[in-house]
Amino acid sequence: MLKQDILIVDDTPDNLRVLSSLLASQGYLVRKALNGPLALQACQKQLPDLILLDIMMPEMDGYEVCNHLKSDPTTQNIPVIFISALDNPFDKVKAFNIGGADYITKPVQAEEAIARVSHQLTIAEQQRQLAEQNAQLQQLNQKLKRSNADLEQFAYHVAHDLRSPIQSIILFAELAEDRFEDCLGTKGRDYMEGIINSGLRMKDTIDNLLTYSRVELSKNNFQLTDCEQVLSEALANLAEEIRSSGAVITHSNLPTPIADRTQLVRLFQNLIGNGIKFRDTDIVPQIKIGAELMGDREWMFSIQDNGIGIARESFERIFEIFERLDTSKKYPGSGIGMAICKKIVERHGGKIWLESELGRGTTFYFTLPAQGSVNP
Repeated sequence: MLKQDILIVDDTPDNLRVLSSLLASQGYLVRKALNGPLALQACQKQLPDLILLDIMMPEMDGYEVCNHLKSDPTTQNIPVIFISALDNPFDKVKAFNIGGADYITKPVQAEEAIARVSHQLTIAEQQRQLAEQNAQLQQLNQKLKRSNADLEQFAYHVAHDLRSPIQSIILFAELAEDRFEDCLGTKGRDYMEGIINSGLRMKDTIDNLLTYSRVELSKNNFQLTDCEQVLSEALANLAEEIRSSGAVITHSNLPTPIADRTQLVRLFQNLIGNGIKFRDTDIVPQIKIGAELMGDREWMFSIQDNGIGIARESFERIFEIFERLDTSKKYPGSGIGMAICKKIVERHGGKIWLESELGRGTTFYFTLPAQGSVNP
């Protein structure tokens, strides 16, 4: 292991000799400089791990030397311990204000000097290790971002390429069921229905996977977006589900934030559709939609339903991709819908969360930045 390098700066040779001998006996590599300019030159040749710096020196005092060190990016992180006969609190405060790490008053007590030097070297080493770890984490984070982007690109292309053959399978199965109905028999028709239903579920999963991938891959298309019109479009897309369930949907006045209109429609559609879908069959869905301006920084939207509710321990899991809380297959789905919602909200700089009680319903909340918004 390399010895730690300490530079002692003092215009008194006896002080240099005493301190040098003391620190060398502790296993440190010690260098000496009789004045400020020589100290700066020594730092340029080789960076020390720590500097012991006298204040009262001719030509350039310790304060000026420290200012030079702290203004230079190559030396600014070297810990400086001032050593001086000046015992005035003003001098000590000045030393700390210009970047000193510690202050030792002359005459130097050997045990105190050793302890303070060891302490500052330990701190410096810990800071160096943290800096290295932070740099490594940043590199890993960049690699992870690239990997995630590559994975989303891969998922998008795979889903896109699978879409056409799945549609062909569904179409041919429907044609076969229609044209050869008399030949199929009961079991044959059951088999064909199984093929068609499985194909439709796979198509739904592929469509959702494409939507999930497009959230990040799509170009920014943020503009003033009337949420009243967004809601109308989302409800039109859900017209069959609303009709068959008898769902009653009410809403307060909705704002006009800056957003990606297409993604906002998907967000409303998924959250409202979730409220319609996850209910007991004898319950008529009641869904309330609102928005509230929080200060002047963001809108908080709420979509409340009277469905089956969600257990508290599942609140975080629901936003994970392919996470399906229902294992009974009573409520079919791909497990991507809520992950899409989270990705859309985060892309807009907001956050999404929920409150829920089993058997009593769920309220999803999400925020959108209010900057540039127009209150209706």
